Amino acid sequence: QVQLVESGGGLVQPGGSLRLSCAASGFSFSISGMNWYRQAPGKERELVATITAGAVTTYADSVKGRFTISRDNAKNTVYLQMNSLKPEDTAVYYCFRRDYYGHDYWGQGTQVTVSS
Repeated sequence: QVQLVESGGGLVQPGGSLRLSCAASGFSFSISGMNWYRQAPGKERELVATITAGAVTTYADSVKGRFTISRDNAKNTVYLQMNSLKPEDTAVYYCFRRDYYGHDYWGQGTQVTVSS
């Protein structure tokens, strides 16, 4: 059974940093691409960052240069390092995976609030 469990969210001041983690199980993590999405109140869910099995990364324009996605295959975990946080980064952040057959898997989400 596929499980994605996020952690690391919280309240941070503007300009601060947080590192989110997504612990994965139930599939071959090392050969899977992984993604982070976010959803702010009243807005659609948006793709924030992607990392392929070969560790190639892509980012939304809104987070380029501030966020870094990475993976540790030994720990079956994908990370999202978020620096220089802005109030507009406030959202629930989700870990996401689509398998070879097109099945989508979401974590439960972790709240990130950027506020002074």
